[in-house]
Amino acid sequence: MRFLIEVDHDAHVGACAKAAKLLLSSGSHFLTHADFGCNDGVHAAWIVVDVEGREAARAILPPGLRADARIVGLNKFSIEELDLLIAQHR
Repeated sequence: MRFLIEVDHDAHVGACAKAAKLLLSSGSHFLTHADFGCNDGVHAAWIVVDVEGREAARAILPPGLRADARIVGLNKFSIEELDLLIAQHR
């Protein structure tokens, strides 16, 4: 399964640096490829992972970040699936 992991942090330079350093210094391949929105005023990091389940995605994070992280299951739709979904909800 594919998940988006979102980790928010406070909107000041020290918090940005602390969050980035914590993720980057973890040594985890997943965490060293995090994307940050700080330079655009969105103080969060995002990581997309393919793992067995939601708790496996959460476990990738350092313990101090797990409780507040948002874990979102990702999916794709085909045109046929969307047509069926729309037809069912008319």
